[in-house]
Amino acid sequence: MGISLDGLASGLDTTALISSIMQSEALPQTLLKNKSYDIQSMVSALQGLNGKVAALATQATAAAKPGALDLYTATTSSDKVVATCTASAKAGSLDFQVTKLAQTQVTVTPKVNAVTGWPYTTMTINSGGQNYTITPASNSLDDVVTAVNAAGAGVTASKVDVGGGDFRIQFTATKSGAAGAFTISDPGTTFTDVKSAQDAELVLWPTSPIAQTTIKSSTNTFADVLPGVTLTAKDVTAAPVTLTVSRDDAGIKKVASDLVDGVNGIFSLVASKTAVNTTTNTSGAKVSAGIFAGDSTVRSVNQNILSAASLPVGTPPRSPSEIGISITKTGTMEFDGTKFAAALAADPAGTTAKVQELAGRIATAATGASDRYTGTLTTKITGQQSEVRDLADRISDWDLRLASRKATLQRTYSGLETALSGMKAQQSWLTAQLAGLSGGGAK
Repeated sequence: MGISLDGLASGLDTTALISSIMQSEALPQTLLKNKSYDIQSMVSALQGLNGKVAALATQATAAAKPGALDLYTATTSSDKVVATCTASAKAGSLDFQVTKLAQTQVTVTPKVNAVTGWPYTTMTINSGGQNYTITPASNSLDDVVTAVNAAGAGVTASKVDVGGGDFRIQFTATKSGAAGAFTISDPGTTFTDVKSAQDAELVLWPTSPIAQTTIKSSTNTFADVLPGVTLTAKDVTAAPVTLTVSRDDAGIKKVASDLVDGVNGIFSLVASKTAVNTTTNTSGAKVSAGIFAGDSTVRSVNQNILSAASLPVGTPPRSPSEIGISITKTGTMEFDGTKFAAALAADPAGTTAKVQELAGRIATAATGASDRYTGTLTTKITGQQSEVRDLADRISDWDLRLASRKATLQRTYSGLETALSGMKAQQSWLTAQLAGLSGGGAK
């Protein structure tokens, strides 16, 4: 059994000595770890940038699609009718009047006593031109309701407590409008329609007896009254209502403004991770550059997007500043909403075409950087990740090498302690022998 490294033989703190040697031996591995950390930080930053550039590519691609800025909004002159638009809507107007709202048929039975129960063994429901014979399991009102609901007759039944131990069974069509109409026949029973099945009715051109036309809907919604326009009636209208479909200038302006914001989001991220920072501590001032400082790939991506957003557009080429999109002295983009609105009002087609040309160029630049296979940022990230993996292997190799070196040092110092202990023991023995010889001579 070996003695402790921090042994009594030498008096040396060999554990601390070995630790000091190992720190020196581990310096190359420490450098590799620092390098790996720096690269991983760069990968993380590049992934964040790549995500924003990819989002910009998606946004710009959508804005550049044919018809993407053919935006319209629909309004009505009455709060009793709501109009909505789809992408296929075009400018136009239409007069109409809502004369009826859709109704779902509701029919009830006379009072039925819960104790007495349902007085008949069957009932017949006619729905959609088909007869359904309902045979409850018993005269229990609950069994009647269950049988009706299981029959698939286009009718649901509910038991309604009207007090005094009496109930009424309410029958409700599963479809709204005239298509959901039904009849119930049962010997000696009179059923009362609380609400009749009814389609909603819309009269087009109501002021012209010759032109007026009635259209119906089983719901209160009328789709594609004008292409891409849906009307939803909330109430009948006493007077004609005017539907107006016009260009959605606010929506077009928002697309352009959002595009500029998306571009500036890239510039802001790059600037924040490129800026030089100065920190002060007890050792004095320390200047450190951002992680993107000096990176040619990031600088190229930034410049390509800036060029795409700021170079002239149209035929003949004109500065985007004419439609309110301009480059600032700090290298970012600026959107002037008032100037854009004026340009859109003066030349709608030309202005939207310029926005789409800008969007197309931005989409190309952003896609070139962020494409999942060939993007310049993607390629750089992949390369850096490969380097991180290589460094991890080299660091792992150093773990084995350092462990072997430490074991060697421990064996060496343990051997030295053992040898020194033996020498001290021998010295003590010799000293004792000499002392004995010296004592014997004197005697």
